Order: sequence, then C-alpha cells, then structure tokens
Amino acid sequence: MIRLNRRRRTAAMTMLAAALLVSILLGGLLTSSESINSHLEIRNQAPSWDHPFGTDWLGRDMFIRTLKGLVLSIGVGMTAAAASVIIAMALGLAAATMGKAVDRAISWLIDLFLSVPHLVTLILIAFVLGGGAKGVIIGIALTHWPSLSRVIRAEVMQLRSADYVQLSRHLGKSRWWIATRHLLPHLTPQFVVGLLLIFPHAILHEAAITFLGMGLSPHQPAIGVILSESMRYLSTGMWWLAFFPGICLLLIVRAFDVLGSNLQALLDPHKAHE
Repeated sequence: MIRLNRRRRTAAMTMLAAALLVSILLGGLLTSSESINSHLEIRNQAPSWDHPFGTDWLGRDMFIRTLKGLVLSIGVGMTAAAASVIIAMALGLAAATMGKAVDRAISWLIDLFLSVPHLVTLILIAFVLGGGAKGVIIGIALTHWPSLSRVIRAEVMQLRSADYVQLSRHLGKSRWWIATRHLLPHLTPQFVVGLLLIFPHAILHEAAITFLGMGLSPHQPAIGVILSESMRYLSTGMWWLAFFPGICLLLIVRAFDVLGSNLQALLDPHKAHE
C-alpha cells in the first residue's frame, strides 16, 4: 500500500506540474500583445490588484509581459532541447550499431564536449552566429547532447544482446533495419524524458546569454531581456521588475524538472511497482 501511494503521489505531482505549464502557455498565447503596449500614465507602479506584477518605466504590465516572455522562452528552449535530443539519439544509435571505429570517434567527441563548460561553448557559438533565436537554438542544440548520447549508447548496447535482435541479425537484416525496427521504438521513453530533462538547462542558458546581450533581440519580451533591463532600475526601489520574472522562470524550470524526473520514474521498468 505504501508503494502504491508513492506511485500515486508521483503521478499527482506530474499532473500538477503539467497543469501549471499548460496554464502558463495558454495564458501567454491567449493574451493579446496589445496588453504590453506602453501606458506612460501608469508607469513605475508597484504590484496591485490591477497590476499583480506592477508596471515598468514605460507603463507596461509586468504580469502580461512576464507571461509572454515565459511562452517565448519555453518555445526557444523546447525547440533547442528537441534538436539536442535528436542529435543525442542519432549519435548514440550510431555509436552502438556502426562498429568500433564509429564508436571510438563518437566517444571521443562526447568526451571533448563534456570537457568544456556548456555556457562557454554556447556563448561562443551564439556569438559566431550573430545571436538571435537562431544562434541560441543552434548553440543549445550543439552543447547539450553529450550526456544523453552516452546514456542512449549504453541502452542500445544492452538491447543488442536481446534474442530478437540476434535473430534478426542471423536472418541477414541490415544494421539500419535493426536500428529502426528494433532499437528505436525502445528509445521513445528516453527521448521524452531526455527532452524534459534537457529543457531546464536549455531555458536557463537561453535566459543567461540573452541577459548578457548575445541571445534574443531586446525588442522581444524574453525573460533574459526583462531581467537585463530591470537591473538599472533596482537601485531606485523597483524590485518587482526583476523579482517576479525571476521567480516565474525558476518555477517553470522546476516544473519541467519535476515532470522529467517523475516521468522517468514512472516509465522505468525497474521502478514500475514502487
């Protein structure tokens, strides 16, 4: 009974995190962009019932602006995380199925990327590509795949010894056929969980390089842009400009982290009865 309750609690936390993320996405998408237009007559107002997150120096509602920024950051982070997971899946499969030479080359590439801090490599790539959403997405995609690729390689190496894989090999099936028909379907849970676990790193790194001025455009309501602009007004007592967007960003990151960790526990066959 204790184990059953623990599993139910995990499922409940997963649904709660998913509901929070869906509500934020719907709130940001359904809110009109006109809500963040400038209204100088209400600028620099502290949080109130009319403006829960206050207003900024141009009279823009910070609650709506934060919602729009979260949706934008989630979109960029999810796209970059998906691209990174696809790279990890492809290289992990190739390392485990394409022979020792390919395995050694990919293992060396993984060690090379893991030896350099993500943020340093990401900043360099974003700078070379001129920043913007394209630079951020490509930079995150090229820097966040190594750890997941190593996990997928180990998973595929274990699956290769399965009876049905050995039978297909003896029947003369190609490596590509075995990889797409036998191995890839078993990696779907790894893809979903890997996407949800990479996303928190992706959105934080996106906000970080945008904060430094090498990410998204200052004209977009990204969280990194909001936090960067608010720094010059903190000394005047306008604490709400950075506090609420920062807290919301951490809540989003935590929600995705809980979602990924709980789904991993629910999909793991070794924990299926816990």
